[in-house]
Amino acid sequence: MNILPGSMRFGAGQPVKRLEDQRLLTGHGLYLDDKPADGALWLVVLRSPHAHAKIVAIDSAAARAMPGVEAVLTGADLVADAVGTIPTLPIFKRPDGSPMTLPPRRLLAHEIVRFVGEPVAAVIASSQAAAQAAAEAVVVEYQELPAVTDPTAAIEPGAPVVYDTAPDNIVAAMSYGDAAKVDEAFAKAAHTVSLDIVSQRLIPSAMEPRATIAEIEKKTGRLILHVQSQTPATTRDTLADAILKRPKGSIQVLVGDIGGGFGQKTGLYPEDGLVAYAAVKLNRKVRWRGDRTDEFVGGTHGRDLTSTASIALDAKGRVLAYRVSSIGGTGAYLAGAGVIIPLVLGPFVQTGVYDLPLVHFDIKAVLTHTAPVGAYRGAGRPEAVYIIERLMDAAARQLGMDPRAIRKVNYIKPSQLPYTNAVGQVYDSGAFAHMMQRAAELSDWDGFKARKKEAAKKGLLYGRGVTSYIEWTGGRAHTEKVSLHATAEGRIVLHSGTQAMGQGLETTYTQMIAQALDIPMDQIDVVQGNTDLAQGFGSVGSRSLFVGGTAVAVSTVDMIAKAREKAANILEASVEDIEYSGGTLTIAGTDRKISLFEIAAKENGAKLSVDSTGEVDGPSWPNGAHICEVEVDPETGVSRVVRYTTVDDVGNAVNPMLVAGQIHGGVAQGVGQALYEGASYNDDGQLVTASYQDYCVPRADNLPTISVTLDPSAPCRTNPLGAKGCGESGAIGGPPCVVHGVLDALAPLGVTALNTPLTPEKVWRAIQEAKAAQAA
Repeated sequence: MNILPGSMRFGAGQPVKRLEDQRLLTGHGLYLDDKPADGALWLVVLRSPHAHAKIVAIDSAAARAMPGVEAVLTGADLVADAVGTIPTLPIFKRPDGSPMTLPPRRLLAHEIVRFVGEPVAAVIASSQAAAQAAAEAVVVEYQELPAVTDPTAAIEPGAPVVYDTAPDNIVAAMSYGDAAKVDEAFAKAAHTVSLDIVSQRLIPSAMEPRATIAEIEKKTGRLILHVQSQTPATTRDTLADAILKRPKGSIQVLVGDIGGGFGQKTGLYPEDGLVAYAAVKLNRKVRWRGDRTDEFVGGTHGRDLTSTASIALDAKGRVLAYRVSSIGGTGAYLAGAGVIIPLVLGPFVQTGVYDLPLVHFDIKAVLTHTAPVGAYRGAGRPEAVYIIERLMDAAARQLGMDPRAIRKVNYIKPSQLPYTNAVGQVYDSGAFAHMMQRAAELSDWDGFKARKKEAAKKGLLYGRGVTSYIEWTGGRAHTEKVSLHATAEGRIVLHSGTQAMGQGLETTYTQMIAQALDIPMDQIDVVQGNTDLAQGFGSVGSRSLFVGGTAVAVSTVDMIAKAREKAANILEASVEDIEYSGGTLTIAGTDRKISLFEIAAKENGAKLSVDSTGEVDGPSWPNGAHICEVEVDPETGVSRVVRYTTVDDVGNAVNPMLVAGQIHGGVAQGVGQALYEGASYNDDGQLVTASYQDYCVPRADNLPTISVTLDPSAPCRTNPLGAKGCGESGAIGGPPCVVHGVLDALAPLGVTALNTPLTPEKVWRAIQEAKAAQAA
């Protein structure tokens, strides 16, 4: 960990308004679709209409002869040109100990298609309309094969096989803990609680669909890829090393404004590779823009975890042992972290904020004939926290305990920190019981009964949901590199490899630099999304501020140190006598001074530059407590969240207002997961929720005012900022909190368990069945 001087720490942040907003809200943002045509060809993808089929033949003659068509590409063409496949880390084993299955993810399907929406051919033409018309003229002969879309059905004997090296459809498996000791604890327990739990498949809904432009630089012959990517350097490396097999230096990746990422825009997609390949092959500028159908059927999805979970408790509600058996759907191919999510990231937090010494987790990653599952806000942590929180609530109801009380019995105590959980992850800081206590106070816990009574007068059922959550953040990279420049024109310029996509990084980094260098914010420029200028890991796993921000903080220290050395030489004084303040370096006790920018003017290139690396000691563990109240209309089954309170520990917040915004957004997505959203395939593998006509996302009028309180009482100990990630927190605490609220409202009827999404129809049917059972 980089240790910064006390004066350079960035603990007490200010709620500065986002610098990005003026540009974005006045239409001056630069998204990919805003880029000029410049004679670019358009690429349109023809997708498979079948979930599983052999490609018998592709007849593209008619398409090639159509006006404006420059090329029609098929999987066979790419194989002939030795175009590579999108890689996945082969770090796991199958249940029998053999290497994990790695179905090759080709840019275009070759010989077999494995999900509806898989790219089969690409048409490049002078306009999007011409390319679309030609794509419809491509004739593909398929021989349909049996398909399986449910991960639990996929591991049954005789299920259709997705890829031949996994005849049981199990890609890989992991287990944690001691099964025998857990079984022994269950046998002796005073109480046991078991639930079958589903975290349904979700479809990310960024405002801006994916798009890509590739062109060949005339003077150098370099490939320039304009793409929406949260990880520009990784995208470049994958394209260079795995797909096109050319030097990394021959490719530049540029990322402009991104209308939302949420994990879906991490890494390289087949469409990105196709556009790059076509630009190289044709030596022309080529562009592609997905529509919503492309996103729904061809983009990665999230979640898709089915679990059977149990806890064993003593008479006072103390958990003695915890076991979970889970099946995580991967889809037909392994997208980036698709296998890591259920096998590693989920188990990291599956014990939540509780001291649970005995666990046994068994997880299988399973192939199906569906779109690949990848990162989506929280990536494994929402599913895992949902499991333990659902069990805690169910146990409280079974034992007749207050849901806060059973959690308090099991919380990790401050005296136990740093705490190593049952799967070896170290929580460095936290005040878990304190967070719940503050949330209860701020939610007006004691006023709940009166509000419930008022709802009953309106004929509404009324419930309260409670959740404690914790999140592992940081990704697998604990370092980030930045470059900081002072220019002769009087500006400070930061080059960072992290990537803005709505978090407000430009504002946060500018705040940090302005505070450290004592320079006005309007003299600072933050540049991201250019692999020629920065080589960082990117923005995933809520790492941008506490890892990327650490690098920014280090760079300001390095800049002042370098400037003091330069000033000492210019002013003919010792470094120890040079003082820095407000962009000016002065010999102590004299009026002899020189500005930072005057020093820059004397440097080669008229700028003073430092390259800095920020390193943290490990992940951060943001956590907190959510409490909500929910109305349920028993006549329609409609559930409405009417109050929502969170107390969140994100350590030291550089900009509390931006953090609150991130938590608001996460809670909104959590409400969506709990009540509205769910991807659904039929038995033939058709995605029946392939548009917003069938896939419901929450709107502003579905959400109450969300009260967010940040509690900085337990700053992070693994980075010099004391900061913890915050971008995914709301999406982790939100789903169980809302589900608990609905189930609490339904509890008087005897409804104790429902799987998400809790749609009006599902809730209404549960109410009718419960009433019928009571009447019988």
